Amino acid sequence: MNIISIIGLLLSTGVLVAGLRMANPDLMLFFDGPSLFIVIGGTFAATSVAFQLTKIGNLFKIFFSQFLKGKSKKQSDLIKNIMSICEAARNGEALDSLVGKADDPFLKEAIQLYADGILEKEKVIDILTHRANQMGVLRFEDTRKIKSLGKFPPAFGMMGTTIGMIVLLANLGGEDAMKMIGPAMGVCLITTLYGVIIANLFVIPIGENLEVLSRESQIRNEIILEGIKHIMEKSNPILVAEDLNSFLLPKDRLDWKNA
Repeated sequence: MNIISIIGLLLSTGVLVAGLRMANPDLMLFFDGPSLFIVIGGTFAATSVAFQLTKIGNLFKIFFSQFLKGKSKKQSDLIKNIMSICEAARNGEALDSLVGKADDPFLKEAIQLYADGILEKEKVIDILTHRANQMGVLRFEDTRKIKSLGKFPPAFGMMGTTIGMIVLLANLGGEDAMKMIGPAMGVCLITTLYGVIIANLFVIPIGENLEVLSRESQIRNEIILEGIKHIMEKSNPILVAEDLNSFLLPKDRLDWKNA
C-alpha cells in the first residue's frame, strides 16, 4: 500500500480543516449542500462526457490499483536481484528455476519467455521492448485521465458562484437588501472554495503522484530489458551492476561491493 502518499493526503486534509477552524470555529459555516452538489455532480457529469459513462469505473480502478496500492520501489533492489540471477545462470542453473528467483513480475515474464526456448534471443528482446513501451503508454494515459479531471471542479465552482450571484441579484431589493448581501455572497463563494479544494487538494496531487510512479515504472522496465540481455549472455554480475547503475542517479545506485 502507498502509505507515504496516503499519509500526505491525510496531512493535507488536516491542514485544510485546521485552517478552516482558525478562520471560524463553526465548520458548518463552510458547508452548503447545493454548492457541493453543483461541484461534485458537475464534475461527474463532465467526466462521463469526456471519458464515456461506461468507463468511469476504470478511473476508480486506476485510483485504487495505482495510487492506494502502488508504491515506489528501490531500483537498486531490482539490480541486485538481476545480479543474483546472472550469477545463477553462470553457475549452470536451469532457466526454468531462474524464473522463480525473479522478484519483479515483468522480469519474471521476461525470463519465462526466454526459458520457453521457442523464440530467438533477438525476437525475445523485440517483444519485451514492445511490451515495456506499451505498458508505459498505457500508464501515462491513465495518469493523463486523472490529471485532466483537475480542471472540472474549479470550473463548476465558478459556475456555482455565478448561479448564486444571479439568484442574489434577482432577489435583491427592499429595505433589508444591504443586510442580505454579506451572507449571500458567502454562500456564493463556498462553491468556488469546493472546486479549488477538490482539484488542488485531491485530484491534481493524486495525478502528479501517479505520474511519478509511472516514470519509475518505465525506468524499472528499461533496467529489466537491459538486465535480461545480461542474463542471456550470462554476464559477470559486476558488469551487470555497473551497467544497470547507469539508469540511476549516483545516490540511488547499488553498491555492488556490499551487495
